[in-house]
Parts: sequence; C-alpha cells; structure tokens
Amino acid sequence: MPQFLIERQIPGAGKLSSDELKGISQKSCSVISGMNRDGKDVQWVQSYVTNDKIYCVYNAPNEKAVKEHANKGGFPANSIMKVARMISPITAETG
Repeated sequence: MPQFLIERQIPGAGKLSSDELKGISQKSCSVISGMNRDGKDVQWVQSYVTNDKIYCVYNAPNEKAVKEHANKGGFPANSIMKVARMISPITAETG
C-alpha cells in the first residue's frame, strides 16, 4: 500500500498539551475507524510534532483518502507527498 507524508501547519503545535495531543489523536483514530468501516484502508503510522507543524506518516490507497481523512477530522493537510522510497542506515550496508 502506498505511504504518504503529510505536513500539517499548526501554529504552536509544539506547545500543545498532552491532553490536546490525546484529543487530536483520538479524533484521528475515530475518523480512520469510520473510513475503514466504509471499505477504505487507511492506517496512521506515526506523527512528529515540531514547533509549528505536525508531520504525519500514513498508509492509504491514494492521496484522495488522505485528503478525506483531513477533511473529516478538521485537520489541515498543507502538503501531501507520496513516499517514493525509504532509506535508512541499513541501506548503507546492503546497497
């Protein structure tokens, strides 16, 4: 399944409280559950919170499904990029 990197511009994201992040996470999971009940296969892998942005990694059948999740959840999706390939330190060893 394709993987996507989503950039969400959220001023002050790095200052969100644990309870606020929990609420955002719960909303995201709820939206994904509803979408998956409707036959869409969307998976939230993880997210990284910086000062003014949240970067999310999702598995989804297409960009349209990622946009649908953002719209239903009320989350910004300022940039959605399909991951072409992944590399890691292991790549240096195996080529």
